[in-house]
Amino acid sequence: MKRILLFIMVLFSMTAFAEDKPNVVFMLADNLGYGDVGVYGAGEVRGMPTPHIDQLANEGLRFTQFLVEPGCTPSRAGLMTGRYSIRVGLSKIILRGTANTLQDDEVTLGEVFKSKGYDTAYMGKWHLGSEEQSQPQNQGFDEWRHGFFGTTEATLYTESIERTKSPEKWKALIPQIVEADEPGGTLRQVRPYDFEYRKLIDRDMAETASSYIKNKATEDTPFFLFIGWTRPHYPNDAAPDFEGRSRIGTYGDSVMELDGRTGEVLTAIRDAGIEENTIVIFVSDNGPTKTSGTVKELNHGSAGPWSGELGDGLEGSIRTVGMIRWPRKINAGVTNEMLSIHDFLPTLASIIDADVPSDRPVDGVDQSAFLMGKQQQSNREHLLTFIGDRLVAVRYRQWRIYPVSFSSTGGNASTGGYLGRIGETAGMPEVYNIESDPREEHNVGAENGWVIVPYLQLIGEYTKSLEKFPNPPAANLTDY
Repeated sequence: MKRILLFIMVLFSMTAFAEDKPNVVFMLADNLGYGDVGVYGAGEVRGMPTPHIDQLANEGLRFTQFLVEPGCTPSRAGLMTGRYSIRVGLSKIILRGTANTLQDDEVTLGEVFKSKGYDTAYMGKWHLGSEEQSQPQNQGFDEWRHGFFGTTEATLYTESIERTKSPEKWKALIPQIVEADEPGGTLRQVRPYDFEYRKLIDRDMAETASSYIKNKATEDTPFFLFIGWTRPHYPNDAAPDFEGRSRIGTYGDSVMELDGRTGEVLTAIRDAGIEENTIVIFVSDNGPTKTSGTVKELNHGSAGPWSGELGDGLEGSIRTVGMIRWPRKINAGVTNEMLSIHDFLPTLASIIDADVPSDRPVDGVDQSAFLMGKQQQSNREHLLTFIGDRLVAVRYRQWRIYPVSFSSTGGNASTGGYLGRIGETAGMPEVYNIESDPREEHNVGAENGWVIVPYLQLIGEYTKSLEKFPNPPAANLTDY
């Protein structure tokens, strides 16, 4: 039924299709930290220049206050649906084979673009569930290339399963590269996603994306291309043409490869002659993995001035790299106005004149007027952060407010973050002023107790929405 309705909407939209609809190329980095890119304070200073991403940032609008969710699955869920990940049951990093998965009735970015007659393609990491209903070709995308369901460290499963002589049945958990050629199409397995192919997948994605752009540029129908890069997610051994390129080891090589592959896509857009009418968005899904237990990963990611990393609720986990370029429509520059990953769905829907679901809570806000210079300020001043079924942080203006605390535990690839611990406070939330105290070292709740009032108000507004729209069970591997 969902596909039939989508097909009908496409037919209607094609009859009134406007030639000025922009193409959109959306690139999502994996675990790239605020302090990993040149224009955010890294680059040559950290021994890993990023000239292509820097150029994109300088040609477009760069966000210094771009907020996400604290992990791969949650941020992707927020991006694709415009809703807090907890509302779709995907507020923790999920493993293939577990119950939590993107449901058929969710409206995704792919479906928003498809409703206006766009050609749509998805490349790379999905991580929103492996059930048939959840797959990109059943969520608004015409095709899926170089796809995989889980997380990149799963490329190490093959060796682990074989070395420990695990039962044959568990070999089904070894990740595979999969592809689909058409909407609703059946997936086909292309090859194992093992450690050797981990080195090459972003190279292949860049080549396929460049070919896609070249071909679509000659057609009348606009396109929405989503590229889910794998870098710089652990493990970070780079492709041969980037191995040893940085001065700091495999992590730096991986960041430089991400930059290089991004440059290939940008070159394809320029060579196709469609720069003027193509929106390019480059963001990261969450903060970096800063701590690591492997020798080759000692030169790890950076959250810049912020405290925290992938998987915790601190600023460095949810504040990361973001930029958008649309020549003649969005002025180049830098903004410290607040935007979140959830805002892209309503914003892009507004730009292409598509509908946003009105039958459910949508947490993203339309930022099109702000981005296009029609107003000075962003439409966002707060963000709630969830891990599993817990509200773990509230960001309100410059204030960071925590009803819980975070601590570390031993492990690989991280001793904090998503392998860390969440603890209870003594009954009052911790309060930090992120502008005066970016490392979140000084709890200033005593002299700024008034902040608790908007904190409670924002939580109250959210919990009120649950009366009519309760959340599905959150992913949890310890609470059964």
